[in-house]
Amino acid sequence: MNGGLEFGVLGPLSVATGGRRITVGGARQRTILALLVLAAGRIVSVDTMVEAVWQGEPPATARTQVAICIAALRKTFKAEGFGEELICTAHPGYQLDPTGHRVDLLSCTELVREAEALVERGQPARAADSYEQALRLWRGPALGGVTGRRVEEEAERLEEWRLVLYDETIALQLALGNHQELIGQLASLVREHPLRERTRHSLMLAQYRAGRRAEALETFRDGRQILIEELGIEPGPALHELHEAILRDEPALTLAVAAVPEELPEPTPLPPAELRVTPSDLPPNIPAFTGRTEEIARLDTLLGERRDDQPPAIGFITGVAGVGKTGLAVHWAHRAARQFPDGRLFVDLCGHDEANEPTAAAEVLSRFLRSLGVPAEQIPPGLEERVSLYRSMLADRRLLVVLDNVRSVAQIRPLLPSNGQCCVVVTSRDPMEQLMLRYGAVRVQLSVLPAAQAVELLARIVPAERIAADPEQSVRLAELCDHLPLALRIAAARLASKPHWTVRHLVGRLADERRRLDELSQGESQVRAGFALSYRYLGLDAARLYRRLALLPVPDFTVWVGAAVLDCDQFEAERLVEHLVDVQLLEVVGADATGQLRYRFQNLLRLFARERALQEEPPQELAAAQDRAFRGWLTVAELAHDREFGGRFGILHGSTPRYPVDAALVEELISTPLDWYEAERLCLVAVIDQAARLGQDELAWDLTGSTLVLFDIRNYFEDWELCCQRALAATRAAGNLRGAAHMLTEIAAGRVRSGSLEEAVGYLDSALETFARIDDEHGRAMALGHMAVADRLQGRPAQAALRLREAAEIYHRVGDAGSEAHVLGQLAHSALELGEVAEAVRLGGQAVQVARATGESRMTAQAVYRLGRAYATQGDLDRAVAAFLDAEQIVRAKGDLLGIAYTLLGLGEARAARGETGPARENLTEALELAQRMAVDHVRGLILLALGQLHRDIGEPALARRYWRQSCEALGRVDSLASLQRAEKALAEL
Repeated sequence: MNGGLEFGVLGPLSVATGGRRITVGGARQRTILALLVLAAGRIVSVDTMVEAVWQGEPPATARTQVAICIAALRKTFKAEGFGEELICTAHPGYQLDPTGHRVDLLSCTELVREAEALVERGQPARAADSYEQALRLWRGPALGGVTGRRVEEEAERLEEWRLVLYDETIALQLALGNHQELIGQLASLVREHPLRERTRHSLMLAQYRAGRRAEALETFRDGRQILIEELGIEPGPALHELHEAILRDEPALTLAVAAVPEELPEPTPLPPAELRVTPSDLPPNIPAFTGRTEEIARLDTLLGERRDDQPPAIGFITGVAGVGKTGLAVHWAHRAARQFPDGRLFVDLCGHDEANEPTAAAEVLSRFLRSLGVPAEQIPPGLEERVSLYRSMLADRRLLVVLDNVRSVAQIRPLLPSNGQCCVVVTSRDPMEQLMLRYGAVRVQLSVLPAAQAVELLARIVPAERIAADPEQSVRLAELCDHLPLALRIAAARLASKPHWTVRHLVGRLADERRRLDELSQGESQVRAGFALSYRYLGLDAARLYRRLALLPVPDFTVWVGAAVLDCDQFEAERLVEHLVDVQLLEVVGADATGQLRYRFQNLLRLFARERALQEEPPQELAAAQDRAFRGWLTVAELAHDREFGGRFGILHGSTPRYPVDAALVEELISTPLDWYEAERLCLVAVIDQAARLGQDELAWDLTGSTLVLFDIRNYFEDWELCCQRALAATRAAGNLRGAAHMLTEIAAGRVRSGSLEEAVGYLDSALETFARIDDEHGRAMALGHMAVADRLQGRPAQAALRLREAAEIYHRVGDAGSEAHVLGQLAHSALELGEVAEAVRLGGQAVQVARATGESRMTAQAVYRLGRAYATQGDLDRAVAAFLDAEQIVRAKGDLLGIAYTLLGLGEARAARGETGPARENLTEALELAQRMAVDHVRGLILLALGQLHRDIGEPALARRYWRQSCEALGRVDSLASLQRAEKALAEL
């Protein structure tokens, strides 16, 4: 047993032993470990972990994945010499046992308790020392590098506690007369937390005692100005009284004085009963309001019966600029108006306004009080008095308050009624989590309109017959507007004002991405201006990330891509990406098959971000950011290929430098390589296309080669063709012979798969000539292998065997065991066609042996399949069936549809030969369905041939004839001469 682990949450999450840091990999593992450490010694339920990791949208396997994370943590700690008792299973979850280990949070808590006890015993110096020891345990912001709402809330609580500890320590130091030493520290704290009045109070007192009276007064003036500008309130009584005392040079200030507690003002008396009025400040209802049925139903939950002693019902509507937050709030307020007989108040707080600063609470209260019937001369001057009067007037009323365009919770806190009969609707682009946490607000996340409702909105503004006249272009117009209500209304208004324009004409104007925002930013309503207001409040790093991500041609992305474009660690990138989500500039797509959250732009927001990038950053920095991301995809794709094949088999690589993606993250991404490939498929295609267009030929062909395993196994033939052709064009333009030859080989492989054999041979001749010219043996072997397949399909098995033997020798020489196994399996097939059955069995067994040694399951499946074919031809049907079943299990586990079709074909033929008609028919029927779904004529023709033979043998010649005719048609389309001759011969003999 080692000396114990050291867990740290008072700063970035850390685990160490003996001064050496232990790496905990994967975002999910870090989140779960953070929960366990925060609750050290207590049980954390699995449900809590699921909520923290997936934030309300868990996959069906969430509980299983939590168990996997726990197992991984236990494995990590076991490798350091700590057994499973460290994290024990305890219903309904897990518990971290801190016995014998050090948890900085527990140590800090113990020191604080010790300090509090010393204060009670009248030992301030020792208490201050204990507080300072506690503060020295902090290494930075709590729980850095861990994400998730629950963990982030705990981090916020810990940060607030840290500030309280600072305040307690400073109060003791002031009481001990150490004011001179504290001024620098206090000044820094005040700059960091300008709204914290207690800290400012301590700084003023320290400055005064140090003989810096003018600075103390200046500290008060600065604080007062900030409070008024930020919150619209005056400093509290404690600061005011200290300020007055400093002005009077009161002798008591030279003594250690405690902070004066703030006192609430006496409630302002209610106005006379006869002034009670029923305000109705709502703006007019929204014309042509469309959709939002589910969102309205969610807001309707605010209308249930409530008691006076409950908090007010609060609805929080959030979403991107232009999505219709205000429209929904006003529309719902009019629908629900009868439920609030005592009045409806409305205010635009200008939280995101280009022309106006956010409205101060004091000003809003003055307006609300006048609407409630208070004469202007009776409205109190101070904020707190106004809050008291406002809440007193609402105490026995059922009233609706709509607070539109809110910037922060602090801005609206004074405007919230204290009466549970009242209801508040808040709209904002910001997350405002405190509304849910503290007040239990009902959150309504607005997204863009569904396609049908977007077209319906157009038809409600433009004469409906113009929209109905060209439904296809109307759908396209809605798409170009991103289904965003503001953009749709602007586009519809332009059409309505120009009756001579057709829908197609406006679509043509919007189709040009360079002009689209201009077209939708005319007049008073401007899409670009709405986006700009959200962008204006971003920090430098968040704005830089937002701009650079927009330059990537991908439909969505995960956090590591953000880390690459900023060249920062993934935790910082995740923090910034989540901030962009919070302010509605990015949206979450959901978790992909690897468990990673994926994010995306709305199209109009992408165009806006791209504009900002081109205007605000040098072209070379933008190009470097994009290049890092592209090389990151290449890094992961290469490693995924190697993991899928059990090594670097069957692939050539170029000279593009790899970008270093975090190793622990990569391990998490490619634990199941095909899942990562599938999740990134559209991104990989887009990156290859863009790299080729930008002249990055080495990256384009290398990434294409690293991705072909997905296109092959999952039969994405169009993606295969597109990527290879784009990369081929780029390599030819650059004079890149090796890259061009590799792409010619891969294009040919695709042609072979689709049955276009003559075209394939043409590409392969060019590839073989180029590989020979540059003396690339490995590439030449790959081209020979594909040429051999074409030979065999064209009825030249002897020629195929010669090429395959040469390829096998090269693969053995260069150490590509996986490809060697594949070629040996093909040699076994050629031997069968030449009638050399014993040789086919020998070669098949050799192929299986080499394949199994690589550990690569797909190569093994192909070799086992070839061996099964040899056994079947030899008449050893039991071994043949066993081999096909073995191969089928492997390809099904990998989701290799074409592989499944082939193994079912072999299995069906072997079972038919054993007289198992029913199982054989089931196998062949399933194989045929797969082949038809993939539209692969060659394998479809072989399956139809086998089905014909099955029905001939059981005495159903009509069905046999039909299947054989279909087989001839399919095999004739792909020039599969040998198989076609078999089908034609069977048909002729029937």
